[in-house]
Amino acid sequence: MEKEFPIIETSRLILREVTIDDAKDMYTYLTDHDVVKPMGLEPFETVEDVWDEIRWYQSIYIEGTGIRWGITLKDSGKVIGSCGFLNRSTKHYRAEIGYELSKEYWGKGIASEALEAVVNYGYKHFQLERIEALIEPTNLPSQKLVEKQGFQREGLLRHYEYTCGKFDDLYMYSIIKEDLDPIKIGKTNK
Repeated sequence: MEKEFPIIETSRLILREVTIDDAKDMYTYLTDHDVVKPMGLEPFETVEDVWDEIRWYQSIYIEGTGIRWGITLKDSGKVIGSCGFLNRSTKHYRAEIGYELSKEYWGKGIASEALEAVVNYGYKHFQLERIEALIEPTNLPSQKLVEKQGFQREGLLRHYEYTCGKFDDLYMYSIIKEDLDPIKIGKTNK
């Protein structure tokens, strides 16, 4: 039996499952070098590349190793980014968080709003103890974003990933359950 994909609602956003129907909207930002470079990806070249990304979102959800929500504005329903968990370890009560947002929406607090809602969802519904974020040292906006949410930098993972033909160093950030305000965990999720 397939479980129903959860929807998260915030003051401005609806975070929901993406479908093939969202591929055109996603193509807009996944072809942007500035958006995908921090993800360790080359810009997508075809809508078929986006379909592969959507299939990956579906596979991690079905396998229980992650979940990725499409970020949509309440007034339009258009997918402008995504946020969610990957590399989830139920045994160790931890997961990695990832996100990206269309460049035209940068600097408007949307990523922060989505990230806070997803982090809270992870603690409330997945009983996570630890959430990790792996961020390139040059990606200062992403570092500021997670630090604003209470994540702490733990150290540098040297040559941690091989992406786009090179080895990347990544900062390891984490937030653990006791770092959060318990009142926040209870709100923002339906």
